[in-house]
Amino acid sequence: MSVMVAKLGSSSLVDGDGGIRDELIDARLRDLERLRRLGHRPVLVSSGAIACGYRHLGFRERPTALPDLQAASAVGQGVLFRRYQELCAPLGITPAQVLLTSADLERRAGYLNARNTLMRLLELGVLPIINENDTTATDELTFGDNDVLAAHVAVLLGATWLVLLTDRDGLYGVGADGQPELIGTLAAGVGPYDVTLADMRGSGLGRGGVESKLASAGMATAAGITTVIAGASREGVLAAVASGQHVGTRFRPAPRRMSAFKLWLRYAKPAMGRVVVDAGAARALRVKGTSLLPVGVVHADGTFLAGDAVEVVDDRGAPVGKGIAGMSADECRMVAGMRSEAVVDLIKDGPMELIHRDEFVLHDAT
Repeated sequence: MSVMVAKLGSSSLVDGDGGIRDELIDARLRDLERLRRLGHRPVLVSSGAIACGYRHLGFRERPTALPDLQAASAVGQGVLFRRYQELCAPLGITPAQVLLTSADLERRAGYLNARNTLMRLLELGVLPIINENDTTATDELTFGDNDVLAAHVAVLLGATWLVLLTDRDGLYGVGADGQPELIGTLAAGVGPYDVTLADMRGSGLGRGGVESKLASAGMATAAGITTVIAGASREGVLAAVASGQHVGTRFRPAPRRMSAFKLWLRYAKPAMGRVVVDAGAARALRVKGTSLLPVGVVHADGTFLAGDAVEVVDDRGAPVGKGIAGMSADECRMVAGMRSEAVVDLIKDGPMELIHRDEFVLHDAT
């Protein structure tokens, strides 16, 4: 089963007056239905709830205060999904509204439950239409924008393609003549400073920008997912991507895909603290793939508990990786630098290692 996750941004979905662009949505829904008939499993990540809702509340422009944004989302989400239902009906598509927050994915059980629900919807031939639950999300519990959400969903489902649809044809760099020039292909893991980006001003309706698209592409390509940034209004754009045609800007996937657990750990589970290790432990983690033992720990920052994720850095502050702590921060500080025999005497029935190698992912792993 080949899954395609397509993301539509606010500036493509909604015009400057808050009106829904029915013609564009209808065209992309037809594209998604065509994919389904070809045996693929399409998923749509849709922005636009706030853009649809704020004018219904009397705001002249998109608000900035969090309560106003949440109110606009609460109104706009219903408006937007109702329109999706109306446009899906003539095409024989059954849509399902799925609202997520980052908190839904940071717990392993919640992550697996979200995946199981989405996979079942796809098995039933339903089109999941996913958005962030802006009504309840806060700054601490938000994906940041729907490009990042779409990448999380693509990783979650083990998608073949992630397509970020925007009001531009792709990602633009600066050409030899100093003018914007479409970038055709980028290698996996490209970051915002690896290319010279052209200054392309957006509509102001959405939160996502070029940097979030690059970050999302980096996340998805690390998971072995081909990622494309392309124009939302291009005829047959999604079918073109699935058939191998080169449209927009394509990011090549990494040659090796991480395990599902390590993808979750790297991208979905937030770090609650930091552990500093000495040069020998950093080298063992990076080169030998060993577990992190207390003897290699210099000190720990934060108030994390056993089972929380922590960032691991070397004694110069360079990132080493991220793992699941087997001890609390207080216990970690207590046993830092100790050999295993002494740790066993100090913490009865405690783990021999601070982070087991099976619950650790390197910072630069691909």
